Amino acid sequence: MLLSVIIPVFNEEQTVGYIIQRVKAVMEKLGFRYEVIVIDDFSRDRSLEMAKRKGAKVYQLKEHMGKGYALRAGLAKAKGEIAVTIDSDGSHRPEELPLLLAPVLQNQADLVIGSRYLNQNPATARKLNAFGVRLFNFLIRIFTKTAVSDSQSGYRAMKSEVLTRMRLKSGEYEIESEMLVKTARQGFRVVEVPITFEQRTYGRSSVDPLVDGVKILLSIVTAYLGGL
Repeated sequence: MLLSVIIPVFNEEQTVGYIIQRVKAVMEKLGFRYEVIVIDDFSRDRSLEMAKRKGAKVYQLKEHMGKGYALRAGLAKAKGEIAVTIDSDGSHRPEELPLLLAPVLQNQADLVIGSRYLNQNPATARKLNAFGVRLFNFLIRIFTKTAVSDSQSGYRAMKSEVLTRMRLKSGEYEIESEMLVKTARQGFRVVEVPITFEQRTYGRSSVDPLVDGVKILLSIVTAYLGGL
């Protein structure tokens, strides 16, 4: 079995190399064949160089397009039976990858989401405030009958079949909502596992809670009403 780990990157020179190194160490320990795919979203720093140094398959977009576009590009390059997405800013722990993979490997889920809110001490994510997350979760539950606690988490593992059965269109942070709604509408099994969320210690998030929040709301409705 081949596992594809996709890492979208934009100006994360201080963390991306370490994340790749840790992902590779986890994969070696698990014993799977794997590929690490880095999509550099036209970074202005040395992210591209750092990713190449660590031996990942690195592709750079010709201009800055957004996380959603970078993820779509990475998923299109993935050859594995299972695809994993993980952020490059250090907020997700590669050492918890086995937690996400287990339900898929045991054929208990088709899409596994690493939830920041299932543990006993829920993390406060910078990307979205608690009210926004609850609203998005509520809408997704109403539209798809799928209950999740962290619909916006970018730490995920999924069967390749999930990806081949949908057409993702999002260009920015709303891609997580679009993917979840379309996966649930197809009848695939969605499971959450608790993860540790660590706030970034370098740089700053490019997420605008208001602007990106509206885009996420629209993506949930559009994914529900539109085609797969």
